[in-house]
Amino acid sequence: MEPSGTPEPPRVRLERRYRFSASHLYRRPEWSEEENRARFGRCANLPGHGHNYRLYVQVAGPIDPTTGFVVDLAALDTWVTQAVLDRLDHQHLNCALPEFGEGGLVPSSENLVLWIRRALAEGEPAGVEVVGLRLEEDEDLAAEWPPR
Repeated sequence: MEPSGTPEPPRVRLERRYRFSASHLYRRPEWSEEENRARFGRCANLPGHGHNYRLYVQVAGPIDPTTGFVVDLAALDTWVTQAVLDRLDHQHLNCALPEFGEGGLVPSSENLVLWIRRALAEGEPAGVEVVGLRLEEDEDLAAEWPPR
């Protein structure tokens, strides 16, 4: 209950799927070629490899009684597109994002989902609370925030 004695409106979680294509390379410059191949396998092959990623963004909040929505989907789409998709789609992640440049973070799904979380933390539309992200690299590999 809220302090006024009225019950809090129920919260609902909404999930929206987005897609983007990007390439990346797993490589540590301080390691030898042999060490990179031993640790990262074919993912260390120059110049890198690509994926058709699927990003699931989960937001939560009360349902607006006028619209019946947790969030305006057009506003959500614009926000995710500007914060994430425009920066990642058809990019080589090691080159497009300074965090994943030479000597930086390895652009694994785990590191990329955290990068997406930080990117989405900037400029959230009013009333939007991101409560979960799932980034699927392919049918067999995905990273989630928060981890379950």
